[in-house]
Amino acid sequence: MNNNENNDKSQYTELDEETLFIVSQTFKALSDPTRLRILYLLFHGEHSVNEIAEKLSLLQSTVSHQLRFLKNLRLVKFRREGTTFYYTHDDEHVLDLLKQSIEHALHH
Repeated sequence: MNNNENNDKSQYTELDEETLFIVSQTFKALSDPTRLRILYLLFHGEHSVNEIAEKLSLLQSTVSHQLRFLKNLRLVKFRREGTTFYYTHDDEHVLDLLKQSIEHALHH
């Protein structure tokens, strides 16, 4: 065992309830195929709700519902232009996690 492993173990502290909740909700968000498709699309650029629905062949109501879930977790953000909302990703950490998960899935 090297020194880093020793240091990591000696500095262990229990995760607080808020952190546990946020992490579990993040994994919940990433466990849904529709949300994954939306996030993956948004990681490639900004899109309106209608564009997302069209590109992913989803109902606008489905997209809006999923975006609300993702926005509440601060995984996506939006800007308003007139009556249109444009969404983008809002968390580089989740982007990295998604990229690594995709690479893992593609690695046979």
